[in-house]
Amino acid sequence: GLVAAFAFLDQTGPDQDVYKIEFSMLQAIGCAQRSIKILTPYFLPDERLMSALVLAAMGGVGVDVVIPEECDHAFLDWAMRAHVSPLLRAGGRVWRAPLPFEHSKLFAVDEGWSLIGSANWDMRSLRLNFELNMEVCCPQFGTLVSGAIERRQGNPLTLAEINARSFPVRLRDSAVRLLLPYL
Repeated sequence: GLVAAFAFLDQTGPDQDVYKIEFSMLQAIGCAQRSIKILTPYFLPDERLMSALVLAAMGGVGVDVVIPEECDHAFLDWAMRAHVSPLLRAGGRVWRAPLPFEHSKLFAVDEGWSLIGSANWDMRSLRLNFELNMEVCCPQFGTLVSGAIERRQGNPLTLAEINARSFPVRLRDSAVRLLLPYL
């Protein structure tokens, strides 16, 4: 049958509506009923996005985030490891994509809504950088995006692994996390 597909462009930058992409993400997370799938090289969402993901996971939505096994900036890995514990405790899953490093940014909700584009899941990308993303409301496209994200899922990053880090490493990671608005 014929399926209607709608695409909307979301642009942000320091001289425009800086919250447009983030509001689109928050709305999509809030509407999720079954699944949220994210592929991003940098997963450092602000408290609003992280809280929305945690609440979705607590409400029974499958939340899967795929990050690189090895980031191209070690300090971003450190900050991310200090940042994901609430999501893991709520039942969300974080997967490490095997090499090579991939710079794709994909986001799918219930395999019916997708967001693709240039915005990372970090405050700098969502508030300072000029970004261009496209929202697509189409089940076939959503299935393709979800499949692309699932194919990149490697080894999981577990809460046990996060908690097993030595005190000096946890201290370093937490100190770098304090710089989130600037990373």
